[in-house]
Amino acid sequence: MAINVWAHYKTIGGINMSHEVMVKEAMKTNLAIVKPSITVLDAAKLMKKRKIGNVLVVEKKRPIGILTESDILKKVVAEGKNAKDVIVKDVMSTPVVVIDPYCNLEEAMKTMGKCNVRRLPVVEKNELIGIITQKDISRISPVLHEISREWYDITARDEAYFKMQVFSGKCEDCGVLSANLKNIEGRLLCDDCIDALEYE
Repeated sequence: MAINVWAHYKTIGGINMSHEVMVKEAMKTNLAIVKPSITVLDAAKLMKKRKIGNVLVVEKKRPIGILTESDILKKVVAEGKNAKDVIVKDVMSTPVVVIDPYCNLEEAMKTMGKCNVRRLPVVEKNELIGIITQKDISRISPVLHEISREWYDITARDEAYFKMQVFSGKCEDCGVLSANLKNIEGRLLCDDCIDALEYE
């Protein structure tokens, strides 16, 4: 049974809480975006300038990965590599779980918790339009943040739930960029390749 966390709220942060808030109403649209071909050093400089801990890696208006401070520490610094010699696409986290702008915040928080991620790029009509984070949701609804503890386990993700999500990245069959990849028998495939499988 869905929990109506909005029943006791009217307006918070300028957002009307008389209905279930959609991702589109709470997401950030001022995105920090980099191309997969730039160096990690340049990406890190953008993070420092924007005072943020991650950047979205985008190609042809589709998110293909996320580069976080953790990625840089584990895959560059800890490996003794020089950030100016490493390309973002070689160390970014990919593919990424994405969410529809018309999902409600409860579904977004559930997806983050069960997939063990703290942020979700928002995709509409196969294009990136924003990003929503745990902090965004917690700021709007501390109540929902508390409820989310039943979904969120810092040590593991719900693999069955994770595999049912929509991903953005490169199709593992044809290599095309898609913001609508689905897990089919362990492979992330685009709609065309999924359709082709049905006719085999």
